[in-house]
Parts: sequence; C-alpha cells; structure tokens
Amino acid sequence: MPDVITVKVETEPQRYKDVVVEVERSTRKKPYLGGYRHKQTGVEFHHASAQTGPKARAISNVERYCRDTQTYQMKHIRQQTSEDTYTQMTKIGVYVSNMADKLMIPRKYTTAEEYHKMILEKVIVLQKYWRRWLAMKNVTKLKVDRQKRLDWEKQEEIKKREEKEMRIKKEFERRMNPKTKEDFDLLYSALEKWRLEELEKIDKTLSGAERKAALCQLLDQETQLIGSIGRHKKDADTDNREKIIQSFLNKAAAPKKWRGPDGNFTHMDTPYTIRAQELRDIYNSICFKYLTQDERLDVLLTLKHTVKEHDCKLTQEIIELIDREADLLMRGVRDSNLEGLRKRIATLFLQYIKTPTFNPEAARLLKVPQDPSTLRQNIYYCASCNQYLPSVEFQLSTNSRTVGRCRKCRNLDNDARTRQDYSHYRLMLRDLRRLEESYGDDSKVAFLLQENDLRYLVEKIWNSQSIVSAWDDLYDLILVRWDKHREWSPWNCVLLTKEESSAHERLETLAEGYGRELIHKVQRKHALARNYFSRLPGMSEHMRRRVAEPHDGPAVEGISVN
Repeated sequence: MPDVITVKVETEPQRYKDVVVEVERSTRKKPYLGGYRHKQTGVEFHHASAQTGPKARAISNVERYCRDTQTYQMKHIRQQTSEDTYTQMTKIGVYVSNMADKLMIPRKYTTAEEYHKMILEKVIVLQKYWRRWLAMKNVTKLKVDRQKRLDWEKQEEIKKREEKEMRIKKEFERRMNPKTKEDFDLLYSALEKWRLEELEKIDKTLSGAERKAALCQLLDQETQLIGSIGRHKKDADTDNREKIIQSFLNKAAAPKKWRGPDGNFTHMDTPYTIRAQELRDIYNSICFKYLTQDERLDVLLTLKHTVKEHDCKLTQEIIELIDREADLLMRGVRDSNLEGLRKRIATLFLQYIKTPTFNPEAARLLKVPQDPSTLRQNIYYCASCNQYLPSVEFQLSTNSRTVGRCRKCRNLDNDARTRQDYSHYRLMLRDLRRLEESYGDDSKVAFLLQENDLRYLVEKIWNSQSIVSAWDDLYDLILVRWDKHREWSPWNCVLLTKEESSAHERLETLAEGYGRELIHKVQRKHALARNYFSRLPGMSEHMRRRVAEPHDGPAVEGISVN
C-alpha cells in the first residue's frame, strides 16, 4: 500500500472533491475481531478495527503496586462451632422402633497412668521396627561397600599382575634385543647372578680335579656369553649411531618456536634452519641405498654444488671422492664395490654438516665449545683412561674426596667385575625427583643423590623392604617424606609401598598412624643415614643451614637423633 492515497469525497450533491490522505504505518498488531471466508474463492475478510491506539493513561504519583497488597498471609485460628442435635423418644402419639438400638456396656476405665504406659509400649514397638529398618539399611550399605572393596581389591590385584607380566615381558624383550646401556647392564647383572649360582653349586657338589674342570668349563661358558653380549652391543652401537645422527640433523633443522599469549606455539624458519634442512635432506639422499645410476649421479651433483660454496681441505676432499664415484659409476662398477667409498663420502659430509662455519645451527648442538678459553675451566684428569675430561663426565659418591675415575671407566669396570644393575634404583630415583617436584617447595637434596647413593640408602639403611609390611619387591617400593612438612632428605624419608605411601600422605600427624616403637625404629635409621650422607659434597652445608632454620611442623614424639 502506498504512503499517500487520493480519496474522492462528495461534498455536495453531484459535487466531488479529491482529498489527499497520508497513510500512517502502525507499529502495533491489530487485534483480530472476527471475519468471514468466501466459500467459493476462499478469500478471508476480517472485520475492521480502530487504527488509533489506546488512550495513554495519565501518570499519577500515587503508588499503585505495593508488596503489602500483593502478599497473602496465612493465619491459623482455632474456633468452636455450634452444633445442634436432637433426640426422639417414644411417647404418647409417637412410636420409635428400637430394633436397631445397641446395648452399650461400659468397658474398664483407663487411668491416665495406664494410658501413658500403653502409649510408651506402642512407641517402643515403633522404635523396634524403625531401628530394625535402620539396621537393615546399614547392613545393606555395608554389603555394598564390602562388595565394592572386594571388586577394587580384585581390580588392583589384576592390575598388579598385568603390570608385573608386562614388566617381565619388557625385561625379557630387553634381554633378547638389548639397545641401551641399561639393557646391557641388565644382561651383565643376569650373567653375574648365573655365574655366582653355578659357582656355589660347584663348590657344594665337587672337589679336587672335578672342581677345577667344572670351573674351567664355567669360565669358557662365561667367555662365550660375554662374547655374545659384545656382538649384540656392537650391533646396537651401530643402530644407535644412526639414530643419534638423525636426531642431530632433526634438531638442527627444527624451526624456532615459542608459546604465545593464547597458549599456542608459533613456529618460524630462519635462514640457518632452512640451510640445516637442505643439508639434512642431502645427507639422507646420499645414505639411501636403493637408487638407480641416474638418481645417484643427480644426488652427487647436488652434493658437489653444495660443498663448492666453501673452499677448504674438507670440501676439496669431498669433491674428489664425488668425482671418483661418478667415474666408477660410469664405468659400470657394482654397488657392492662402492660401499666403502660411499661411507667415506657420508662421513666427510657429516663432518661438513657439524662444522658451524658451514651449518651455523650445529654450533648450539655440539658438546665441544667453540671458544677455546672455556675448555680450560672445570677440566679434570682421569687416572684410569689418562684423559682430561669436563666435570660432567665424573660421578661423585658419598665417600669420595677426589673426582676419581670418569663415567666411562666406571661403566667399564662395572661390566668387567661388579656387574651391578642400577635400573631399579634409577627408576626409584626418577619417581622420587618427580614427587619432590610436585611439592613445589624448592627441595634440592633429592637431586644431589646418584643411583649408587640411593642403592646404599635402600639396601643398607632400609634393608630393601617396607618398614610397615616388610614388602621387598623394589618395583612396588618408593621413598617418601617421613615428615611431609619438611623437604626430603636421607634422614627425613621412609621406604613404603605405593599403597602405604598414599595412606602416609593423608596423615596429619605421625603419632596418628604409627606407634612409639615404629617411630623410634625409623628415627634410628635416620640417624644412620645422617652419619653416612653427611660426607656427601654440599650435604653437610645443607644440613647446617637446615638445622639453623626454625621448624613449624608438627612435633614428633620420640628419641633425638642429633
């Protein structure tokens, strides 16, 4: 409908006038006042409604709505209503039948005392049924809790059994296919246990010449087993060397990344990382074995163009070897005869990649610092291998006053003579450090100990068993804080199973969960640990600082260990 319409209005008879009417758009919805529908066409016709809106109500200062007028208050009032009754009796002129009448005989009179006694008996009966219902409810709850506890214990037992089976399976796999230093320590430890068992059996059953012959046979078997372990170690070193090279190349070629304010990581490639990626791809290409002659020549040409950017003795030697292999390939020499030459090219190119002048990203991954002045700091002499090594290559023990032998010599001596397996204590030390990090109280002593120190603490101080249940499976034992309000130390720890440690952490005071005798026993072990580990470098200073600090934790009743 248009906004303006023209309407013809009859002003006088036979006289009309055009009136311009402006249409106002109504913003309100017109009410439906009924209408009708044409039966043939189906068109609906609605009754008209007024276009003018309702008259606005005048604003008044009188408060029309009040909480008091809208709130209904309930009132309870006792009242006595009147009730009219009547009786009809037989009299002259009126007969009332007595056929339906009943003879009421009064019962025994009940006194107030008897009434209250009866009420008490009824209340006692109700209490019996109520208490019976409560007892049945509690018994049902106890049955449900007991079943849940049995199910949980069953699940825990199944979980422990599966973990043990998985651990045995993993240990068997480690023995069959050793890859790391820990795997070979496990093999040497098993070899030493077997040797001691056989030696004990020979000493008990044989003597004289038979014993000497059995010892010679045992020595031959031990030699064969050591040789087999050595061959496995050689193969593992070859595989590990390739993994180390690939890890070095991937770290050098990795883009720079940092965490943004939104928590997402941003990755950025720099010219140095792009250069490292190109060198990594070329190295992988020249180490790939299954290439055709044309593909191999293409890879060698790419390598030649890459190293020609720098002119030095190393690049000249690489170019000379590339030309030699290309000439031999053109002459039709078999790949098996070129294997040594290709290894030389790969080795020299890897040396090229590790040179910071040609690959700047390699500078942050090399162990040898580029500044010669830093090599003169923290350098110690190993009397066993006659080498000067940095301080990180030496391992300090609790009773050492000098640096002693380096790690490599210690490991070699362990493989040759003692053959100790520290994998259990390594896992225990890792769990201990992770637990101490979760406290967030800047604990340091746990990070000063080494595997052999933890081994002495577990075996000599705590006898390799839980102080509570005497459980001796090292995989289930863990060292936790004796007093959780103080940081962990050899004189503030206790050896428990994982379930016992969870219950120990929930104790507010030690006297709440342990008796006087056990507390005294633990404190005596703490005194032994304090006397032994006070010789650890840096430990005595830490002890003096801790003793000088005030302690606000809960007091523990028992003997003094000072």
